[in-house]
Amino acid sequence: MSVTEMIPNMENWQERVDLAAAFRWTVRLNMHEAVANHFSLAINEDGTRFLMNPNQMHFSRIKASDLIVVDANDPETLKGPDAPDPTAWFLHGGLHRHCPHARCAMHVHSPYATALASLQDSLLPPVDQNACMFFNRQVIDDSYGGLAFEEEGERCARLFDDPKKKVMVMGNHGVMVIGDTVAETFNRMYYFERACMNYFLALQTGKPLRLIPEEIAEKTAQEIEDYPEQDVRHLAELKAILDEETSDYAL
Repeated sequence: MSVTEMIPNMENWQERVDLAAAFRWTVRLNMHEAVANHFSLAINEDGTRFLMNPNQMHFSRIKASDLIVVDANDPETLKGPDAPDPTAWFLHGGLHRHCPHARCAMHVHSPYATALASLQDSLLPPVDQNACMFFNRQVIDDSYGGLAFEEEGERCARLFDDPKKKVMVMGNHGVMVIGDTVAETFNRMYYFERACMNYFLALQTGKPLRLIPEEIAEKTAQEIEDYPEQDVRHLAELKAILDEETSDYAL
């Protein structure tokens, strides 16, 4: 029996396991930043109750059973045990209140996406196949207002007004990626970071970029969105690796 099959008496166990695996792999891919970043996953119909990492716990240590349940409509949330830090609460709480299509949300200060967020022009252009995934599907926040306390969190949440756009390059502040499931959202976050990496490597040559034509970029984005189960298989393989290593992520 694999560790992922040992299901204790906890609600939303498979979702917890998926989210814990995403935390562990975010560390391995060097997309985390100390104890500062946060993921969430809605567990009720309107999305206002969600799973989240405990306050400032390192991603490399997070287990499925460690995840806390947060209610975006409960003002007492920050008084609970292992309550999320205020920036996590206001950023994700605002997002889940105002964007019911954001079932899962992952915020990281990953190196290449954060570098993109630091540029005057923070739009990732279609320079390769991975970048085409995000053609016409990015929200660019150019109005950074400091740490994501209440007003800043609400402002960021309202920028996700187009359900087609599921990646926000947060002005001077990393990236926020949303999706329907953990697998979809993690896969999108992973490929955005990879696309940003390739973009910066290409820029470093000092040679002109060969941009993919807009009609081909859109066609490619649609083809990738319609590609069957790539995100599901990606996460399943990552969990299989953790299981082979007898990781404790699914406990």
